[in-house]
Amino acid sequence: MSVNPDDIVTFIIQHKVRPAHRGQYEDWLRDVGREAERYPGHLGTNVVRPPDDNGQYTIIIRFDCYDRLRAWVESDTRREYIRRVEPILDGGDRIEIKSGLDFWFTPPGVRAPNRFKQFLITFSAIYPLTLLVPAGLAPLFEAVPLLDNLFISRLLVAGVIVWLMVYVVMPRYTRTVAAWLYR
Repeated sequence: MSVNPDDIVTFIIQHKVRPAHRGQYEDWLRDVGREAERYPGHLGTNVVRPPDDNGQYTIIIRFDCYDRLRAWVESDTRREYIRRVEPILDGGDRIEIKSGLDFWFTPPGVRAPNRFKQFLITFSAIYPLTLLVPAGLAPLFEAVPLLDNLFISRLLVAGVIVWLMVYVVMPRYTRTVAAWLYR
């Protein structure tokens, strides 16, 4: 099944965890994340851990369409997990739903990372792709003369790079460097 970027929905959850229960919350987070992955349409989960001692976690879950997200949000499984975690939270389960590809770096309620760090992350992700993607597509351009047109080949290269950035590279990369990025 192909995913239309315009249909993607992002489910943003904010939890403020009581300090004495952070280990318990991390266990809960791992378990509920595994459950969410089992639902059709789940595209990935990112967790932004508290950059300081305030205990504010932001969980970002993406689904390929609103109906599939709704199936997870309204499921008995999620309700049970929320029931279990509520006693260790200050303020309960705060949620927001956004449609489309709204952001890479800064979910609401989280301090934006330094712009220079955003530049470094984006540059270090795009630069290798600008070397690898054209080289990888070169045989296709040689095999199909129409695609060897300067404008068409550059359009295809740009499309592949953007697709890789949005769906493959940035979700994983920002999760990997989150501690540095949000420091």
